[in-house]
Amino acid sequence: MIKEISIQISPDQEKDSEFIKTKIFSELKKNSISFKPSEVETVFVKKSIDARHKNVKLFMRYKVYIGEKPGEEFSKLPEWKNADGKKSVIIVGSGPAGLFGAFKLLEYGIKPIIVERGSDTSTRKRDIAAISTKGVVDGNSNYCFGEGGAGTFSDGKLYTRSNKRGDISSVLKIFANFGADKKILTDAHPHIGTDRLPAIINSMREFIISKGGEFHFDTKCVDLIKEGNAVLGIRTENTKTKEAKEFRGDAVVLATGHSAPDIYKMIAKLSPESLEAKTFAVGVRAEHPRTLIDAIRFHGKPDASLGAAEYRFTTQQKDRGVYSFCMCPGGFVVPSQSGPDQIVVNGMSASGRNSKWSNAAVVVETRPEDIPGEYVNRAKELGCPALAGLLWRDHLEKLAADNGKGQKAPAQRIRDFVDGKESTDLPETSYTPGIVSSRLDQWIPKQIAERLAMCFKYINRDTMKGYLCDDGLLIALETRTSTPVRIARSKDSFECVGLANLYPCGEGSGYSGGIVSSAMDGENACVKLAEKLGC
Repeated sequence: MIKEISIQISPDQEKDSEFIKTKIFSELKKNSISFKPSEVETVFVKKSIDARHKNVKLFMRYKVYIGEKPGEEFSKLPEWKNADGKKSVIIVGSGPAGLFGAFKLLEYGIKPIIVERGSDTSTRKRDIAAISTKGVVDGNSNYCFGEGGAGTFSDGKLYTRSNKRGDISSVLKIFANFGADKKILTDAHPHIGTDRLPAIINSMREFIISKGGEFHFDTKCVDLIKEGNAVLGIRTENTKTKEAKEFRGDAVVLATGHSAPDIYKMIAKLSPESLEAKTFAVGVRAEHPRTLIDAIRFHGKPDASLGAAEYRFTTQQKDRGVYSFCMCPGGFVVPSQSGPDQIVVNGMSASGRNSKWSNAAVVVETRPEDIPGEYVNRAKELGCPALAGLLWRDHLEKLAADNGKGQKAPAQRIRDFVDGKESTDLPETSYTPGIVSSRLDQWIPKQIAERLAMCFKYINRDTMKGYLCDDGLLIALETRTSTPVRIARSKDSFECVGLANLYPCGEGSGYSGGIVSSAMDGENACVKLAEKLGC
């Protein structure tokens, strides 16, 4: 017999194996399950922390085997075949959707040819460092573009609620197989850490190549090769040498992420009906001393065994959602712009989550009807109304740059933001390019700024007293939690509605958000693609 059992314990009881065994036996008895202690074996499944009340509790889930031996459910991997090249698929983008799509194609013996506009992880690391040290942004190799996608150098968070997309554990097992800590299989909010993820991505790349796949870095997709309404391949340009090249295959998977406006504009020219506007979010990155967040979340009793505290909130302010996103406990705020005339911020944590700051995006729901008319009209002039949100986002990111200084981001103390005052000085920050004092409340669009201020007051009053404080810092802007555009695709086939043989997936398609949901979306698209190819 196999039974899943959940128990509740205090943090100081987590290492007491005899106590935990007694709790599990007690829970089995409550469920009227007969057993002999000598015949019971347990496998730890997942841990979550409940810090909602004064006494912090841990919820531990175990799979209990009674009279049976634990199986291979935590280690079984797919069977990947060697690709013989008889069928090949072009994958544009090497983020989680592209990589996991490639792994799925290998299950069918289909050759994945991955084309990535950015550089490999080692080159990309140097390009990212140049943003802080030299104030230089490479438009193709940065926090957004390059091997592994945006998540590679931005934390590697693996938590998702997308249970209906597929088997979340299968994605985690693959990451663990290529070097991630096995704890990701059991943690309630698993993350890999930006210090470990690049090496894992490299191992994944090497394996895909060993099975017959190809990788082409510094290779930007500039056009689709079409015959009638069918996509036969892509045209590319090498970002270093400017060499033009064509890649042809049986289909094209578009996994370009949420920061490639040129891809949307390319599709708008070829098939404007394939794009549709969607809700996205705009806000700031809120950074606090980690000790303050730990004290708030753990009720003034920080416990080193619990690690850095996480938080999450969502509110409604004036008929729009205002919520935290991508919370980075013990983390850093990082520059996520993909061009020299933009300022965009994001957050990340190393695997230890041990910096002296904690940060999170705090963003306001922005619907298509919220876009100013100027950008709606401009999109119509371009022949694709769905581009309005993208044009507005571009304006906001340039506005942030105008209110910063070079690559230094505009910032304001959170209390000054709410009170409508200039910050005469700013607290120390983890944001290495630097920050400059700016009246964010005066230039962030009114419908965004007002709701943010209302949210901070509400959170401070009702859920996280002390969050609104002098040491809290707001850094602008956070605009890329998701894309303002969706590439319309068939619900059944995952094929683009206006372009046959094109399979949009991942964050850039507008159908997922985050590493795991994007990975599963890439897998699902490639399953449908393989079915169409008769594999």
